[in-house]
Amino acid sequence: MPSKTVGDTMEETRDRHRRYLRAINNPARRGILRSIKDGNNELSSISADTGIDEKTVGWHIRVLMDGYCVEEEGATYTLTQEGLVVDYLDK
Repeated sequence: MPSKTVGDTMEETRDRHRRYLRAINNPARRGILRSIKDGNNELSSISADTGIDEKTVGWHIRVLMDGYCVEEEGATYTLTQEGLVVDYLDK
């Protein structure tokens, strides 16, 4: 699976990296990534697992989607290859 953070031009790649780094450079979003990785793939279960209200979780998920870390499939969320970096953060 090719990386979504590499574009056709250097400028596009820089923009994608900026968006990706913004997404993962927040403790709450890293917690959301871990929650999704652990099988909580709906807004309500992510909220319950992280202790963050659903509206705020929804905002963070949009940032994670913009940063190529999460994909939405109907009402559920899954990690992308880029989102799996959560295994290596904060260790």
